Amino acid sequence: MNAIKKPVGEQVHYTTADLLQTPALGRNLAYWCAGIFTALLLALFLPWTQNIRSDGTLTALNPADRPQTLPSVISGRVERWHVPEGQWVTKGDTILSISEVKDKYFDPALLTRLQEQMDAKQGTQQATNEKVKALAKQIKALEAARQFSLNKAHNKILQTTYKLRSDSADLAASQTDYKIAQVQLERQDALYRQGLKSLTELESRRLKFQETQAKLLSYENKYASTQQELVNARLEIQSLNAEYAEKIAKAQSDLSSTRSYLFTNDGEIAKLQNEISSTRIRSGFYHLRAPQDGYVVKALKAGIGETIKEGEAVATISPRQHQLAVELYVKPMDLPLLRRGQEVRLQFDGWPALVFSGWPGTGFGTFGGRIAVIDNVGSQGKYRILVVPDKKTQPWPEALRLGSGVYGWALLQDVPLWYELWRQLNGFPANYPETGNSTQTKNKSEIKNNNADETEV
Repeated sequence: MNAIKKPVGEQVHYTTADLLQTPALGRNLAYWCAGIFTALLLALFLPWTQNIRSDGTLTALNPADRPQTLPSVISGRVERWHVPEGQWVTKGDTILSISEVKDKYFDPALLTRLQEQMDAKQGTQQATNEKVKALAKQIKALEAARQFSLNKAHNKILQTTYKLRSDSADLAASQTDYKIAQVQLERQDALYRQGLKSLTELESRRLKFQETQAKLLSYENKYASTQQELVNARLEIQSLNAEYAEKIAKAQSDLSSTRSYLFTNDGEIAKLQNEISSTRIRSGFYHLRAPQDGYVVKALKAGIGETIKEGEAVATISPRQHQLAVELYVKPMDLPLLRRGQEVRLQFDGWPALVFSGWPGTGFGTFGGRIAVIDNVGSQGKYRILVVPDKKTQPWPEALRLGSGVYGWALLQDVPLWYELWRQLNGFPANYPETGNSTQTKNKSEIKNNNADETEV
């Protein structure tokens, strides 16, 4: 083989070196990986808006504007529907007519018969009142008669006492006459024995003594009889008291019984009045009327002849004018992060949207809102918040209807993306709002305003 000979100093070109160069595809891939890594690294320092996500429904802010059911106050049977579903009704319009299902109210003349019972009871009450007055007069008459009889008995006692005193004086005089006659008889008998008096005079004195003795005995009997009359007069007072006490007690017993019957009759009259009023009011519940203006959106008892229980709903009414609000439920750990007036982004069902929750300004199809109400009491482990439209942003669609689904997220503080990823990986909560500076600023402004007011005064 002959060797290749080149002149000295001439450059030699080798093709193998050209074949060993780095391919262009590898270089491009390396460039792309470096660019993507750099972009991702820079993206970690982009601002990210923390948020709280929750599902909810569309409702009305005022409870009176929310759809409400129309219940039946009484049980009954459906007789006629006066409006179809979707009909606009005003307050007081008749929606449904029902009839009775209780046998107590089947009588069409029930009010008339109850009124007749009322009239009869009132007549009985009037007669009972007259009886009460008559018994009261009878008691007064018995008391007056007792007093009159007692006065009469006292007068009789007084009269008998005076008579007893007179008889006592007569008895004392008769006893004195008896003693004198007895002394005269003894003296006459002594003179007769001495022969100074005749037998005729002695016998005359004895006759006079016997007359005096008989008179004494008569006065003694008369005195004893008068004493007995006095005792009987005093006993008669006690008898009169017992007799009239029995009569008055019986009259008072009759009066109490009559008053008791009167009170019972008053209770029955009040019960009848209550029943009449309840029946009249009940008759007004045979026609179910709209409690407010709105649309009859759904009939819950549609069939004619269906029975309805007390308090059972028969239809749903939705008001026309209402202020829309979104009802969201958040977890207890997210509740301290929320405050009234805080911004919320909303996505409604049926409206297409492109959402970047961390960059709310880059998406479209979402609508703004502000937190208006935060409940203080939880329900099933969550707390409810009400979100109203934000007047500073795009208005909500007019075609929204109550009850449609809503997806919302409350916007919190802006943090770097790397911090948010680190927080999510560790399961830490979002940053709590800093209220200290705002509170201090508010207190300073209040103090400043108070000082200004004092200066003006």
